[in-house]
This record gives sequence, structure tokens and C-alpha cells, in this order.
Amino acid sequence: MGENEATLPNTSLQGKKMAYQKVNADQRAPGHSQFLDNDDLQATALDLEWDMEKELEEPGFDQFQLDSAENQNLGHSETADLNLDSIQPGISPKGRFQRLQEESDYITHYARPAPKSNRCNLCYLLKILCTATVLFIFGTVIGYYAHKNCPSDATSSGTVYPQLYQEILKTIQAEEIKKSFRNFIQLYKNEDDMEISKQIKTHWTSLGLEDIQFVNYSVLLNLPGASPSTVTLNSSGQCFLPNGQPCSEKARKDSSQDLLYSYAAYSAKGTLKAEVIDVSYGTTDDLKRIKKMKNVTNQIALLKLGKLPLLYKLSLLENTGFGGVLLYIDPCDLPKTANFSHDTFMVSLNPGGDPSTPGYPSADGSFRQSRSNLTSLLVQPISASLVATLISSVKTRTKNDVCSPLELPNNEIRIVSMQVQTVTKFKTVTNVVGYVRGLVSPDRYVIVGSHHHTAYSYNGQEWASSTAIITAFIRALMLRVKRGWRPDRTIVFCSWGGTAFGNIGSYEWGEDFKKVLQKNVVAYISLHSPIRGNSSLHPVASPSLQQLVVEKNNFNCTRRAQCPETNVSSVQIQGDADYFINHLGVPTVQFAYEDIKALEAPSFLSEALFPRHATKIEEMDPFFNLHETITKLSGEVILQIANGPVLPYNALDIALEVQNSLKGDQPNTGQLLALASRLRESAELFQSGEMRPANDPKERAPVRVRMLNDILQDMEKSFLVPQVPPGFYRNILYHLDEKTSQFSILVEAWEHCKPLASNETLKEALSEVLNSINSAQVYFKAGLNVFESVLVGKN
Repeated sequence: MGENEATLPNTSLQGKKMAYQKVNADQRAPGHSQFLDNDDLQATALDLEWDMEKELEEPGFDQFQLDSAENQNLGHSETADLNLDSIQPGISPKGRFQRLQEESDYITHYARPAPKSNRCNLCYLLKILCTATVLFIFGTVIGYYAHKNCPSDATSSGTVYPQLYQEILKTIQAEEIKKSFRNFIQLYKNEDDMEISKQIKTHWTSLGLEDIQFVNYSVLLNLPGASPSTVTLNSSGQCFLPNGQPCSEKARKDSSQDLLYSYAAYSAKGTLKAEVIDVSYGTTDDLKRIKKMKNVTNQIALLKLGKLPLLYKLSLLENTGFGGVLLYIDPCDLPKTANFSHDTFMVSLNPGGDPSTPGYPSADGSFRQSRSNLTSLLVQPISASLVATLISSVKTRTKNDVCSPLELPNNEIRIVSMQVQTVTKFKTVTNVVGYVRGLVSPDRYVIVGSHHHTAYSYNGQEWASSTAIITAFIRALMLRVKRGWRPDRTIVFCSWGGTAFGNIGSYEWGEDFKKVLQKNVVAYISLHSPIRGNSSLHPVASPSLQQLVVEKNNFNCTRRAQCPETNVSSVQIQGDADYFINHLGVPTVQFAYEDIKALEAPSFLSEALFPRHATKIEEMDPFFNLHETITKLSGEVILQIANGPVLPYNALDIALEVQNSLKGDQPNTGQLLALASRLRESAELFQSGEMRPANDPKERAPVRVRMLNDILQDMEKSFLVPQVPPGFYRNILYHLDEKTSQFSILVEAWEHCKPLASNETLKEALSEVLNSINSAQVYFKAGLNVFESVLVGKN
């Protein structure tokens, strides 16, 4: 296979299940010894004797056919089509032989003449013979396992063993993560994206990861020009670089490469001379206020990052008539310990994927659209110090240490000339993808995503944390895999390229394999930018996974001195999880450390990509204990989702999230609340009637579990809406920030229609939410009906 070719692992399942299955002693893998402890075996043998008599007394017993060892290849890791946990002794209340699947051709294949009632002696002899045979087999097994000193390493993948997870996770050490981190940051100076990808692939291969592929895409990147953009103050003629330094030759020579990366990818290019108008955060209220005072046509907006998605605010400015934007972060929105006054940053105006192939993959031969810019606005990020210069302000904090936000007085006029220059080129973006194939359900994928440095982008270093963490987990996992264990489901490890330009690598891969991923992906675990501070663990999870995250965090908390209450939420996050959340409806989890003050700041500040160097990350986590914690928390979630017989999702939590999103003083939600109440009733019935029995090993029929898992993994797809404002999530279960619990599209629509008597935008948003809730209600009811039909068919 060439490096440009990509495949998903072979997931074909061979062979049909017999209507009845029985496990012989010589068919069990050595790792299944937990089913065959000596004390249990003796009791099991007695139970089997009694149950065998019952089975033999049934008229159709002669239809039962034993599976020979030659026909059952349970040891084959790729084609095994049998959950071994489901056929352990004692799992069916109707007897020790469990009906795994009712096949339509069962009678024709296995039907034999029923024994005649006058041949009782033969039946009696047959009962004695079969009972003796079973006791002999189990006696042999008892003798075999009685002489084993310790259990085999090849633990059954179908059995959930918390101690197994801990054995895997305990091999993760902070020192190893630190070593990997330092090795990776030595690579970023190389301008060849493929060189970094090759190093990652080589490292993963040395750890034993299987079938590692390069997946390359030729995509349209918007790169910085040969020299930095400039801002010139008209009144004095002074020219400034984005960091606030004068445009002198000496300043240009002394400035670092970071200045080149102070730009907005996919902005319009050119020069604009106009008045600077302070629009604060650019909300609808801000723009309504400004439009009453000034003519904003083709003027330059002075815009603060935060509070709302940047793409949404730029769309408002564009529709209002502005021609340019000077974008900055107010120091008052940052923790006191953070000093970014002179720092420059990069933003991407790309909503996701290759701009030249919107909605379809950048495969060879695909039609390429000419889209050098994604907005008509000239957008330039600048430092807070340059903003202070433009508005003639020298102080941002008062004597009482109360921060004074940067603000241009309404009665003052500033005319500036802004020059934006960038270059658009086709470049290759590389993803590195490797697999650990599942044993029981290899066609179900748990995707674990990090990202690596892409050449020609900002020189940030958090990608090295992300890559070191995913590598540490791969190392721990493969140590166990080499000893014979495998997870139930396939784990796919992905290191994405092109993240800084709009999650291009993950979008293109997702679009490339969309049909397969829609059917088979059960979860996405994000490792994007895991260390952003060092004072607070901030997990984000889909509503259906929040209980699992709390459970894992509480386990971790027992090892720490302070155990604050876990605040897990479903909020919009940055990074490559975007495609999986918004286009596939995949349940997602992300753990990250933050600064507490940063959590109190306006949301969406993380859209700014600062050139944070390695020393800053090592200052936040000098001993890499936070990295180790993130690795273990993420690892345990990965293992439980990949290995649990039943996916650890909660249907009822989704219904509760919907009800909470409709609380408060919100107009026109009466019909939505009534529908949400019915959704909750259906979810309660589903969770109590279907999920609880499936979590009981005595009721864990493989066909039932597979049906249940298929329903669980698709629950969020009902909440994907086709149209949302720019920058908003299509998955409406996710909120804009921690403070807003309402549906984001409804909040935006209400703000949009405040001055209007009626508004089509609000009606459309209400319809989208209503249809989503109704779709989920129908989905759960259909699931209940399917299970009811299965139960009726068995009675």
C-alpha cells in the first residue's frame, strides 16, 4: 500500500452463529481461567448435570448439535464472531445452554426426527452417557487449572476487569512523558511536515502499534507573507508592527519569526484606510448601539476576542458593512499572572477542512474551488499594547488593582491604514493513523486524537504535550497487547495535521471515510491542548458520557489532597473533535488543565493561537504530573469504552440535558417542554427496561447487547441540525459557554429578533430544536419496540 493510500481495518466477520453454542474445555483460551476457578467449577458441574437432564427431557433435544474444536476458531483475533463473556456458565435463567441467535434456517439445518416416546430406555442411557461425559470434561479442566500457579496474561476481552485497566495505566510515568515531550519539540523547527510525521510513525511502530498509515491530502493553505502586516496611524504617520513595535528596519530585523504568524488565515488581502470604530466584543447589542451613532460602511472595527465564536462575530460585522477588523485580546480578560500585552497571535477563519473542497475530501481528481479568502473583511490580529497606543491609553489597571478595559472614546476619531498580506498555496497535510484491532467487535472504533505541528503554521508547543500523551498511552497499551490481551473494540490512534488552519487533517480524513465512520465510530477522545494552566481540571463531555467522566475523575481525586466537585459540561471546544461532534454526532470526551481565572474569563479566547514555547509548558507542569494525570484519566475512559460489553452511555442524561436547556424565562418553548417531557419518559423506559438487564451478565445475550450498543452509539445523531450560525456547533447539545445553559441557536435567535415583531430566524431555530427532540423521542421508542419484538419472538 502506498503512503497516500488509506484504509480502515478489515472488519468482516466470518461464519454464522449456531442457534446454540457450547464451549468445550479444550476450546477455551488459557486467558479464560477466570471463568474456571476450582470452587466454581465443582458447583457448575453439578448445575450442568441438573440442567442437562432438563434439556435432554425436552422433545427437541436431538436438534442440538455440539460445535467441534475444528469448526470454532476462537483464538483468531480478527475473525472471532463470538462474545466469550456471553457463554460462560450460568448466564441464562432458562438453562446452561443459551440461545444466542434465532436463525431463520435453523429448523432446516438442524432438524432431526424427534425421539419416540416408547424409547425411554434409550433416553435414560443417553442421559447417563452425556452427564458422565460433561463431568469428565470438567474434571479434566479442574485438574488442569488446579496446577496453574497464576492466571494467564491473555485475559478475556469480554470481561471488564478494573484491575486490568489499572495494570495498564500504572505503567504510565511522568518522566517518560517528559522525555517524549522534549524529543518531539526538537522536531518543530523542521519546516517539512512529513519529517515530523515520519518521526511519530517510527516511534509508534517501535511501540508495536499495528498498521500505521500516512494519510496525505493536498490542501489549500493561507500562509503569512514575506514580511509582517502593518498598521499606520494617520495623524502621526507612525507605522507599527502587530506587536506594537515601530516599523523600523532595526525592529524588523530584531523581531522574531512569530511576527510573521500574527495573521488571520484566509482573511481578505490588501490595504484599507478608514476610521477605527470600537465595537467591543461585537455582539448584536454592541452593533445596534454603534449603528445608531455612526456610519460603519467600509470602516475598521476594533474587536475584542471572546464571548462568542469569532466566525459568528465576523459574519455580523460583514453583514453590517465593515471593511476591516483589528482583533485583540483585552488584558482584563486574562489572569493577572498572564502577560500577553506585547504577544501576537494567529487565528483561522476556516470553519473546517480544505477550503478548496468544502464538504468533500481532497482526493486526487476532486474539483478545486478558487477560495483564497473566506471573508470580504481584512482581518489583522494585534497586541493589546498596540491597541493602547492607538487609543492613547497607557494604563490598564488602576491603583486598586481593578482592571480598566481598553476602550476608544466615542467622541474621538482615529484614522488608520491597515495592510494585510498573505500567500495562498497548495501544500500536503499528513495524518498519522494506527490501529489496535478489537477482538469481539473489530468493526466498532474508539478514536483517540492528538495533533502534531504543521509546517508554515504558528510555533506553539502544546502539540508536543498532545503527542507525548497519546504516545505514553500507546506504550502502556501495547505492553499488555504483546502479552495476549486485546480490547473488544478497535482503538484508532490519530495524529492530525493542519489543525491550526482549521482542523484540516481531521476534516479531510472524516470526509474521506464518512460512510464507514457514521456507522462504526462509538466515541472520540480528544487530547487537544491538554495543558493550558495548572490549577483546575476541566473535563468536557457529551451528555451521555458525563457520568463516566465524573466517575473516573473521582477515582483520580482520591489520590490528591484536594478533591473539588467535578464540573463536567458540554461546551464548544477547539480542536479536531469538531468534525466528529458536528458531522457524525459521536460522543466525545476531553480532559484538560486550565487556570481557574481563565475559566472565569470570556469563552472562545482559546481561538487565539499564541506562540507558546516549550519553557512555558514546563513552567506550568515542571514534573509532568499533570500530563500523567491527563493520560491516565483519558486512558481509563478509552479502555472502558473500548472494552465494556455495554457502552457506558446514559440515555436519560441526554433527555435531562434537553430539559435543562429549555429552562428559564424563554418565550415560545411550551411545545418544546411538552415534547421534552415525553422524551424523558421514553429515555427512562429505555434505560431501565433495556440498559439495566444488559448490564447484568445473566441477561447479556450477544444479539441483545449488539442491538443495544447500536442504539447507544447513535443517540446524539438526532441533535445534528443542518443550519446554524457561523461558528456555532451543529450538535445542539453543546452550549456556547459554561454560563449559558440554553440551546445556543435559540439564544442567538432571540438576540437577533429582539427589535422585531416577528422573525423568521427564531421560527427556524425553534423548528430545528423541535425536530431534534422529536427525532430523539421517535428513536428511543423505536428502540423499545425492537426489543419488545425480540422478547415476544423468544416467548
